[in-house]
Amino acid sequence: MQVADNCDSADVEPGKFAFGKNWSRFLSTIDETRVSAAQSSMQSLLSVQELRDRRFLDAGCGSALFSLAAARLGASVVSIDVDSQCVACAHEMKRRFSSSVCDWTIQPGSLLDVEFLKELGSFDIVYCWGVAHHTGNMWQTLENLLPRVGASGTIVLAIYNDQQYISRLWSGIKQIYQRLPAPLKIVWAAAIGLTLFVKRLSITLLACLLRLITLRNPVTPLVNWYNEAQGRGMHPWYDLVDWVGGWPFEVAKPEAIFRFMRDRGFELQELVTVSGHGCNEFVFRRR
Repeated sequence: MQVADNCDSADVEPGKFAFGKNWSRFLSTIDETRVSAAQSSMQSLLSVQELRDRRFLDAGCGSALFSLAAARLGASVVSIDVDSQCVACAHEMKRRFSSSVCDWTIQPGSLLDVEFLKELGSFDIVYCWGVAHHTGNMWQTLENLLPRVGASGTIVLAIYNDQQYISRLWSGIKQIYQRLPAPLKIVWAAAIGLTLFVKRLSITLLACLLRLITLRNPVTPLVNWYNEAQGRGMHPWYDLVDWVGGWPFEVAKPEAIFRFMRDRGFELQELVTVSGHGCNEFVFRRR
């Protein structure tokens, strides 16, 4: 399924990345294997086997793969996104993989619109994965979402890691992408992807060599790399395009997110950090 192939969504402001266009292309790769991987990652992160009798807000649903995962696990799901193509993706995802699920609502809306969010009510789980840092006002987005977390509820966040000067370099990479004509955007993304691949391959092969010298299994680093690539059911190319083109772009150190949430009555339940470019993952529960 291809939602639409215009250069940008009608509701995407000039100079911003068309996330919906990227995710509509990702839909063609979705199969039961990816859906199962998404479900497993959600079960692992939340330490649950099912989400029956829980309200789940997918705040910035994108492709809606994780809305589908939550619905499959039994949750009452509300999917929202400011991008009309992402909303269309969610409808298509529901039609193709979960048409029998009645308790799944999909609607357009902005995470910066406080009144809109109030109308949604409260949720047992608010899932905002890799979204807040692309809204143009990350901290306000988080502030707006916290009242949507019900008593003893959970909020799941993935926020780009602050690497200081490296993050500034990524900011430049993303701005260059936005200024390029459409055909060159693909070339730019591929060039960045190749650079990252060569870097990771070199590090992995060096790790294999060191393990071989120390009489340990030399294949382990390769297996770890493969498992990382398969995690969450995502697709390497469409993730790469998101990384290279995703603008606006903000970052935060793990401790900054922790303090922000702690000061607003939330306690950390789970934390997965990255050493380089990527998102730190957080699960907080309202005290």
